[in-house]
Amino acid sequence: MKIAMISEHASPLAAKGGLGGADGGGQNVFVAELAAELGRQGHYVTVYTRRDAPALPRRVRLAPGVTVEHVPAGPPEQVPKDDLLPWMVDFGRYLRDRWSTEPPDVAHAHFWMSGLAALQAADAAPERHIPVVQTYHALGTVKRRHQGDRDTSPAGRIRLERAIGRGADAIIATCSDEVDELTAMGVPGERVSVVPCGVDLDLFGPGDPADGPPGGAGRDGRHRLVVLSRLVERKGVDTAIRALAHLPDAELAVAGGPPHGDLDADPEIRRLRGVAAEAGVTDRVDFIGRVARADVAPLLRSASLVVTLPWYEPFGMVPLEAMACGVPIVATSVGGHLDTVVDGGTGLLVPPRDPEAAAKAVRELLDDPVRRAAMGIASADRARTRYSWARVAADTAGVYRRAAELCEVAA
Repeated sequence: MKIAMISEHASPLAAKGGLGGADGGGQNVFVAELAAELGRQGHYVTVYTRRDAPALPRRVRLAPGVTVEHVPAGPPEQVPKDDLLPWMVDFGRYLRDRWSTEPPDVAHAHFWMSGLAALQAADAAPERHIPVVQTYHALGTVKRRHQGDRDTSPAGRIRLERAIGRGADAIIATCSDEVDELTAMGVPGERVSVVPCGVDLDLFGPGDPADGPPGGAGRDGRHRLVVLSRLVERKGVDTAIRALAHLPDAELAVAGGPPHGDLDADPEIRRLRGVAAEAGVTDRVDFIGRVARADVAPLLRSASLVVTLPWYEPFGMVPLEAMACGVPIVATSVGGHLDTVVDGGTGLLVPPRDPEAAAKAVRELLDDPVRRAAMGIASADRARTRYSWARVAADTAGVYRRAAELCEVAA
């Protein structure tokens, strides 16, 4: 198939350079890995993403069969994703012009604003409608519920997401919890398929057995806990820091955000340092900054436990990556975590925004190294058998084919 992917704010090219900024995270990796695997499976993929720097070339080869095309929509500079809505008409116009002469077999929109552009261009080819498949990656209804007045999304996001769900030919939800949200929004259930995120099993694995089990000791023989996250408030990094106050024999490495040399100027880092000072754990929290993709697996393998405590999580790639490395998880019982983390089997689930519950779960596992080792083995096996990108891409291509067939029948 000729596949068009639209990822208006999250360029797959950024996935190689280290993530963790406010708008750089799982979607970049998701799009990059899915596109590359579809290319390996014989498809031809063009990823359309916004030009956010003046010197970017028009087209860049990402992988065999995969090209990234930079779309001139809005100023050629970094713009927060919540401010991009006014430029989506230009983005959609560009797609319409491109597809009028070179229509793809299917368009897969990532994030709701990409869906607006894709639907605008879906009838570009004069002879047929181009089927549109939508993956939201995050829903405005969930964000508004948890962030309230702190939600910086455009005012019409929820209304537009509902319209996209009704206008798209197929919806891919990344977890079962999202299906319930979509149904409550009025999105037709027969159009929704669940296809999870995947994990790169070549990059993420338990490592060489000669190196010993995952989870080396931290400084002064302390247990090492690792958080890897975009540094935004809803990711719950402050919860992990507060939990550390109840764990005197542990230290916490926080990876994500700007490069290490720029940490002092980052507002969220300053806030989190304040939380650490208030909790009395400043000497046991290490802010690492942005981590290159190639360094993520060694970082995760260095942990006794990986801790991921967001208020809500549409899917959550870090738990999968840690599981593939054979490291147990303590995670909040939200969103995609409910599908990926087997409570008591590959990790422990705790309520969001509850430092005491998180500390209790961490303590339980730190005090039982045999159970931790068993969870690590189960985690790696679950990641390998259920979440390979080969399986995810094949299931996604199946959704594409069904959407295309339904469009042909309708025509």
